[in-house]
Amino acid sequence: MSSLKILSQSPDFYLIALAVILLSTKIFSLASRRLHIPAVAGALAAGIILGPSLTGIVEKTDFIEKTAELGVIFIMFESGLETELKELRQNGAASLAIALFGAALPLVGGTFVYIWAKGNTEILKALFTGVTLTATSVSITVETLREMGKLSGRMGAAILGAAVTDDIIGILALTAITAMNSGNISVITVIIKILLFLIFLFLSGLMAAIGRKIAENIILRRRVSVFALAFCLFMSYCAEELFGIADITGAYFAGIVLCLLDVSGYVDSAVNVLGYLFFSPVFFAYIGINTNLRVLGSDPFMIWFAIALTITAIITKAAGCGISARLCKFSNKEALAIGIGMVSRGEVALIVAQKGLDQGLLDSSLFPAIVFMVVVTTLLTPILLGAILKKT
Repeated sequence: MSSLKILSQSPDFYLIALAVILLSTKIFSLASRRLHIPAVAGALAAGIILGPSLTGIVEKTDFIEKTAELGVIFIMFESGLETELKELRQNGAASLAIALFGAALPLVGGTFVYIWAKGNTEILKALFTGVTLTATSVSITVETLREMGKLSGRMGAAILGAAVTDDIIGILALTAITAMNSGNISVITVIIKILLFLIFLFLSGLMAAIGRKIAENIILRRRVSVFALAFCLFMSYCAEELFGIADITGAYFAGIVLCLLDVSGYVDSAVNVLGYLFFSPVFFAYIGINTNLRVLGSDPFMIWFAIALTITAIITKAAGCGISARLCKFSNKEALAIGIGMVSRGEVALIVAQKGLDQGLLDSSLFPAIVFMVVVTTLLTPILLGAILKKT
């Protein structure tokens, strides 16, 4: 361990860190499959073992963070490329209902957990705790569904559509709470930005339709994957910087736009190799590397608060999404899979929590409990989803 700490001072240590990440995620993914658990869970476990929670072999660096960000962008871009537009259109109303119920119940549940734990009436802080539970990180679910061949179809389309809608609802809720706290941010401005983003997506679709003949020229086929990847990164940047929407949402819609082209399968295969070999493993490991669960051990009350918050996060999200899916004519097992598939919070909840810290809406003492909730829901989602889909 000490030798690795000494080596970490080397400017080229990132090469060793990447080698350790790639090998460990692969080994643990294979072990997970042997145990009939989705490989994603093994990759996440590898990150926790490598991170400060256990061994601390690999430290969080800016390079690893940016590489992980590219990894989740690639995952969502591939999801867009593989989306069945017909299924997405047919399940638009169901996705909206799933997202609304899936955001409302965790918001209420998280608010009451804070009030129960703190015993005070700081309503804005209580509401913000609820907001952190509304977020959904669908990248883990997407990878699990793809691994099991369930991404295409009605259920996959409903989960993806609900996750994107959930993202917008979360942004509005976060902005509303922040605006009430500081008065510097207008909710109307955020709504206008979201509407402009939808117009931007429509114009991007028109551009793709106009350039369809050029893109499908066999001479340009190999170059299309380069153009498509550049388009994905451009859309991710615009979503985040210009419209205040998560970059992964921009990447997903970039894939939606390009899936209209006949070369989308070729682009998907090219991006899949790049993501599978390098970027996606780094992303899954980074979640664990970015987590330090040791801080919970010093405060018994914080352990109970973390457990209560985690149980609330799982039950409210699964119940809200699952019940609304059942009301939308999904079968019992499909509704259960949709509910569980929306449980993972991932990096989205961490980003929301960090914004709360910056705005004084979240006590620093509560941040480890949020991290614990994120880790448990992220690890639990692929395991439970795999078990449900195998029965289905």
